[in-house]
Amino acid sequence: MTPPTSTFVVTPGGASVGGSQSARPGSEPRRRPRSTEPRLGRLVVRSMVVIYLGLFIALPVGAVVRMGFRKGLSAFGAAIVNPDTLSALGLTVQTSLAMALINAVMGTWIAYVLARVPFPGRRLVNALIDLPFAIPTLVTGVMLVVLFGPQSGVGIWFDGHHLRLMYARPGIVLALLFVTLPFVVRAVQPLLLDLDTGQEEAAAILGASPWRIFRQIILPSLWPGIRTGTLLSFSRALGEFGSIVIVSGNIPRRTLTAAVLIYGEIESGHPEAAAAVSTLLLALAFTLIVVVESFHRKAQAGHGIA
Repeated sequence: MTPPTSTFVVTPGGASVGGSQSARPGSEPRRRPRSTEPRLGRLVVRSMVVIYLGLFIALPVGAVVRMGFRKGLSAFGAAIVNPDTLSALGLTVQTSLAMALINAVMGTWIAYVLARVPFPGRRLVNALIDLPFAIPTLVTGVMLVVLFGPQSGVGIWFDGHHLRLMYARPGIVLALLFVTLPFVVRAVQPLLLDLDTGQEEAAAILGASPWRIFRQIILPSLWPGIRTGTLLSFSRALGEFGSIVIVSGNIPRRTLTAAVLIYGEIESGHPEAAAAVSTLLLALAFTLIVVVESFHRKAQAGHGIA
C-alpha cells in the first residue's frame, strides 16, 4: 500500500490547511516540454568547431596528401625510397628516439623534484619549464650554437676531445631535448601532486628504501603520464625544423633531417616530393596521437572516469 503524502493548501486568508493524499501508482509529475533553444545552441557551437577544425586542420592536411599523390602511387613511392629521403627519415627517427628516451627519464626526474622536493626558487624553475614553448625554435638553434658552437669555449673544449656537438647528431638531439622538455614534465607532475602518500609512508615505516618505494609504489602510478609525454615529445620531434636547421649543418645523408629535406625539396621546385615526405610524417604523427588517446582512455576507464 502506498503511504499517504501530506499536502498543504494555502487559503485566500493566508492560512494553510494540512491534509493527506494518496499517491496513485504509476503517476508521474508532468514534465515541461524541452525547449529547442539549447539544442539549437549546441548545434551552432558544434558546427562552428567543425568548420574551424576543417578550415585550419583538415583542409591543409588533405591538400598535402593530395599533392603527395598527385603524380600517382609510383611517384609517391619513388620520392620515399630516394636514398637522401631514406637517410633523412632514418636520422629523424633515430634522433627522436634518443631524445624521447632521455626525456622520459629526465622529465620524470624533474617532475618529481618539482612536486616533492622543496628548494629555494622552485616556483621560478617551475615557470622556466614552459619557456621552450614560448621561445621561437629558430632562437633556440641560435642559443645552442652560441653556447656549444665551435667558436665558444665549450665547443672548443669538446673539439679538443674529438667530440663535436654542433653540426652533428648530438646537436640535433640537444635541440630536440630543449623544444620537447615540457611534455613529459607537465604530463607527470599532476600525477605526482594527486598521488596519495599513505602507501609511501606505510612502506617507509616497514623499512622499505626510498628507491624501492619509488620503483614499486610511485612509478606504476606515473606510467600513464610518462608514456603519454614521451609519445607526444617523439611526435613533436618528427617535424621539428626551426632549431634543427641551425644546429645540424644540413649535410645530405649525414645531418639532414626529414623536415629540412622537405624545405629543400620545396626550394628546389619539387613540391610533390616534399608533400610525399610530409604525408609520411603526418601519418606517423597521427598514429602516435591515436596511440596516446587510446592510452588516455584506458587510464580513464581504469579510474572509473566516463
